[in-house]
Amino acid sequence: MKTIAFLMTLNYTLFSVGGIAVNEFEKDVQSKNNDVVEAGRGFIYSFLFFMVIFFVGTIFKVIGS
Repeated sequence: MKTIAFLMTLNYTLFSVGGIAVNEFEKDVQSKNNDVVEAGRGFIYSFLFFMVIFFVGTIFKVIGS
C-alpha cells in the first residue's frame, strides 16, 4: 500500500518535459552557471580566507617573539 502511495506521489511531483521527467523546480532555475565553476570558486575563496588567517597569526607570532 505504501508503494502505491509513493508511486502516486512521485507521479504527481514529476512532470514530463520533452520526454524527460524533471522536477518542477528544475524548469525555472535561478542560476544557469556551471556547478563545477561555482564549487571551484568556493574552494579557492575559502582556501584564501584561511590562508590569510594563518598568515595574520604567523605575523603576530613573529612580531610578539
